[in-house]
Amino acid sequence: MKSFLIGLGVGVGLGLLFAPMSGEETRTNLGDRANDLANSARETYEQNRDRVQRGVETIRSTAERAMGQARSTAKDAARAVQNKMPDAQAI
Repeated sequence: MKSFLIGLGVGVGLGLLFAPMSGEETRTNLGDRANDLANSARETYEQNRDRVQRGVETIRSTAERAMGQARSTAKDAARAVQNKMPDAQAI
């Protein structure tokens, strides 16, 4: 019901705004506004897509660094164990 009332209000508002114009002027005006809205939506989409891609790259880079550090720590721990226990087999 709320959506219906909002739509009704928008429709009445547009009707009052465009009533003094001819049909052709109204169609042109609506077309221009629709194009502006489409361009704005496209720009917003592209900006958000770029932001998400940067975020994914940052997360990937951080994960790769963490994995490298974990591998290095594991290798250091394995070496430490082998140094303390010379009879232990290599991992």
